[in-house]
Amino acid sequence: MSAARTGTQAGTGSSRIDRRRFLGIAAGLAAAGGAGGAGLLTAADPAPGHLTHHSTRHAAGHRRRRLRPLFLGTYTSAAGGGAGVGLGTYDTVTGRITRTGVVEGVADPSYLALAPSGRTLYAVDEQERGEVTAMALTPGGPPTVLGSRSTGGAGPCHLSVHPSGRWLLSANYLSGSVAVHPVDRATGSLGARTDLVTHTAPPPGPGQDGPHAHQIITAPDGRHVLAVDLGNDTVYTYRLDESAGELTQVSYASLRPGAGPRHLTFHPSGAFAYLANEVDNTVVVCRYDRRSGRLTPGAPQSTGTGPGTSYPAQLLVTRDGGFAFLANRGHNSLTRYAVEAAGARLRLLDTVPVGGDFPRQIAFSPDQRWLFAAHQKSGSVTVFAVDARTGALQRAGAPFPAPVPVCVLPL
Repeated sequence: MSAARTGTQAGTGSSRIDRRRFLGIAAGLAAAGGAGGAGLLTAADPAPGHLTHHSTRHAAGHRRRRLRPLFLGTYTSAAGGGAGVGLGTYDTVTGRITRTGVVEGVADPSYLALAPSGRTLYAVDEQERGEVTAMALTPGGPPTVLGSRSTGGAGPCHLSVHPSGRWLLSANYLSGSVAVHPVDRATGSLGARTDLVTHTAPPPGPGQDGPHAHQIITAPDGRHVLAVDLGNDTVYTYRLDESAGELTQVSYASLRPGAGPRHLTFHPSGAFAYLANEVDNTVVVCRYDRRSGRLTPGAPQSTGTGPGTSYPAQLLVTRDGGFAFLANRGHNSLTRYAVEAAGARLRLLDTVPVGGDFPRQIAFSPDQRWLFAAHQKSGSVTVFAVDARTGALQRAGAPFPAPVPVCVLPL
């Protein structure tokens, strides 16, 4: 058996949290010092006195339509960290971000996910006693915290909502386990955990002290759930019982020892997936069998970062399947790939400076016109315009200051 239902936590949990949270944060906090609001403007306003009352109202309505919500995850326990989930807007024409507030009372919300309905936001509480928190989104008002539930593990760092909207899936990094919670479809609130599976085999990779679940997602077919474990160099495939909320392992894919798989992203076809390996600084194209849920990794390939220390963080793939982007921490760049052979091949095009230090997470705007990068060490978020034809990236304005941002979610 490669997984067991157990709540056992890793004995070295606290040291792992320290390594993940505080590695070099102090060096970049100066950039967060100006986060009080100065210089955080929306798109250029019309010059005063040049509009009639009617045209002023029209312009104001136009600007409101241009502004979309944006949420920021942070570490509240880190020096200089946030007070909860950051709230803001971004301009759909310029990409510029404006801060609007914070949802307090959510501890270390290092990863965020939106329900398929768009009415509920979920956050991990990446602490020794891990939790997941639900927040109701109200048009025209701040989110309302609905409550939190224990993940049964330590250091949850990723979560996702099943496409049915009925189940929340989360990954406990420190204890190497994955959890399932039921979702009340009427309110979005969370029920008591229905399953907890700890990864017990294969054994940990070189230099690892145990399993470290880093991601859990549902495959595009909706039939299988995949969990990426950095400590075991393994991606596990489960089938979710949508009546009971329980996971049954059906296969697993082993990466080469010491790869350190961190983040998996599917091609729109669902036949291929791309895996970022944090420890050996590689990317792997994987073939995915929809019927069995089996993932078959290919050969590791370059991230384009050259010699030196670099830790791949996350991959994004465009909706049309034409391009893929990789965030590189340490090298502090974004790698651009052309996706070829109907998803079977990644061809490295270039790397561009990301404009911040330690890009922990990247995200597209829903229309994929903009790419956002959250920089843990420099305390900033950068925005790039994405050329739909070439995949080329162009910086949009100055970095947005934010307290230890590790996740950005534009809606």
